[in-house]
Amino acid sequence: MSTQHGKSDPKPSSGSCLSDLLSSETPHWNQGSDAGSTSWIQRKDKWKSAGPRGRLERLLKESGNRVCADCGSPDPKWVSLSLGVFICIKCSGVHRSLGVHISKVLSVKLDEWTDEQVDSLVNLGGNIVANNKYEAFLPDNLKKPGPDSSIEERSDFIRRKYEMLQFLEGNEQIICPHQPHQRTSSSTPQSSSGHQVTQEKKQYEKQPTRHRSGHKFRNSWGRKDSDNHKSTKKSNSLAGMVEFVGLVKVNVVKGTNLAVRDVLSSDPYVILALGQQSVKTRVIKNNLNPVWNERLMLSIPENIPPLKVLVYDKDTFTTDDFMGDAEIDIQPLVAAAKAYEKSEIQESMQLGKWVASKDNTLVKDGVITLIDGKVKQEISLRLQNVERGVLEIELECVPLTQ
Repeated sequence: MSTQHGKSDPKPSSGSCLSDLLSSETPHWNQGSDAGSTSWIQRKDKWKSAGPRGRLERLLKESGNRVCADCGSPDPKWVSLSLGVFICIKCSGVHRSLGVHISKVLSVKLDEWTDEQVDSLVNLGGNIVANNKYEAFLPDNLKKPGPDSSIEERSDFIRRKYEMLQFLEGNEQIICPHQPHQRTSSSTPQSSSGHQVTQEKKQYEKQPTRHRSGHKFRNSWGRKDSDNHKSTKKSNSLAGMVEFVGLVKVNVVKGTNLAVRDVLSSDPYVILALGQQSVKTRVIKNNLNPVWNERLMLSIPENIPPLKVLVYDKDTFTTDDFMGDAEIDIQPLVAAAKAYEKSEIQESMQLGKWVASKDNTLVKDGVITLIDGKVKQEISLRLQNVERGVLEIELECVPLTQ
């Protein structure tokens, strides 16, 4: 199946890429005329000048993007950047459980967007193009989830759609101008996730670590033996069927006086794990006092587990070295966020604190504050099971209504 656009009809067809909306704003655009070309360029410049946020809002208004790609819920506020679909909050939790090598989830409103990210989203084509591809052979007896479907129904459908690729088109392919990665006609369903997914998975794929506490949470980056693969798949499946009560935005600020794991320094990165979910920061080379200022997001399960923090030294040819871990109890933060979710209080105020003591890993009290209607907590953690190191983290609890 392919989509083509004639010069005489500037309006995008249902299977067209979102990038065609540039030409759709020119009702009488003629590719061969100078006036038409100039008009198109002007509109393209205007489209670019709107900025990432403005462009993203316009993409949301496109046909097909006004409802969740997976369950049809109206007004989706989340995006799978790697798949190019707009999704609702409930489906976004399942997408996160797939792992970033399959679906990298961002918030339309809560995340900061770049022009490059919006360009990538435009190139992938939006909900109509994605569903034409990933639901090309949807069985007649299979009903898609609806807005009121259970988390189990959503999880089963989304995993079959994007992870197992059961409904993927066969030997044909949607041809989308500017599409960066394409399959060949000989691709099998197992290999048809494309070059983009393969490359992204490689970036996150890690070897098993020697440290047991870290080993448990590194299944998101792949394990080569079959037993571990089955265990990971089962864990991810369970994660997809968990009800979520909110989201936690984690800003990994910096590390101080971290342990040496190379000759004179280390190449540290941080893994955050909440239940069966895990995300990681970038690697900072040759630095024992790294500054990440990197914001990551995790869904909060109904039965709230501690937020696990693990630090590793990146090695190219050997197993990554363990550099310490810690746990954060986020239940007080979640409780405060629920209490003040609909509050109209404007001034900043302290809501509570996690008191530092010899029984926990806090360097100082972790104060929970209400700032500009947002419930936040600043935490300084002394890393455990290592000779030294402190990690500074900022947390924000986000209600599902956002």
